[in-house]
Amino acid sequence: MKPKFLYFFFFIISINCTKPTNSDAFIENVTGRYLYDSDQVIEVYFKDKVLLLTWKGIKDIKPMKFDDDIFFVKEMNEKITFKTNPQDQKEYLVLLPKEEGAEITFNFKKLEKNELTPSEYLANDNFEEALAGYIAIQQKDSLNIAVNENEMNAIGYYHLGRNEIPKAINVLKINAVLHPKSDNVFDSLGEAYLKSGDTLQAIVNYKKALAIDSGNRRAKNVVEKFDKK
Repeated sequence: MKPKFLYFFFFIISINCTKPTNSDAFIENVTGRYLYDSDQVIEVYFKDKVLLLTWKGIKDIKPMKFDDDIFFVKEMNEKITFKTNPQDQKEYLVLLPKEEGAEITFNFKKLEKNELTPSEYLANDNFEEALAGYIAIQQKDSLNIAVNENEMNAIGYYHLGRNEIPKAINVLKINAVLHPKSDNVFDSLGEAYLKSGDTLQAIVNYKKALAIDSGNRRAKNVVEKFDKK
């Protein structure tokens, strides 16, 4: 048997001989939700003491166990482990460095029991917490997709199209706070208010759009239409 095949054979044997279950203490310590990419989570949970993940909408991902606390996640093409960050004493899901001897980065912090991401707060109609979360993301990374003006506008129009007008207004209000120099966000907010029947707030926001860009034709047409009445 050639050495490389022999190595592969013993590698497979070693994996298969690893106990798939995990200790009660380990399960209690690592079960939870870990913040991934600012506004997404990796959920870590167990079934029959076997570690499973939900990530990017994929449920029941079953990592391959290498050691007591080291796993390989083929969907990520990463080895992961769980460690306490000495700087903040918080638990993290950690991607193990691919290069031997490289410094460990504490990648994904475990969320508190009732802590949600901004998009989750938004889904639950908790707009104040959602706004605070989005502002924090923007302050840290203004180019993050979670606070992208067009993406947020699309969410607002999604709810507007479903006739979920109060939710659409709140989403577009968040976008206006995040992007106060954009005529488009106030134009969209004006449209949502107009659809709600609140003409006064619609005009207020269309005028804000015109103050930013006097060439905004839709805003100008709406304002002129109601000024004539």
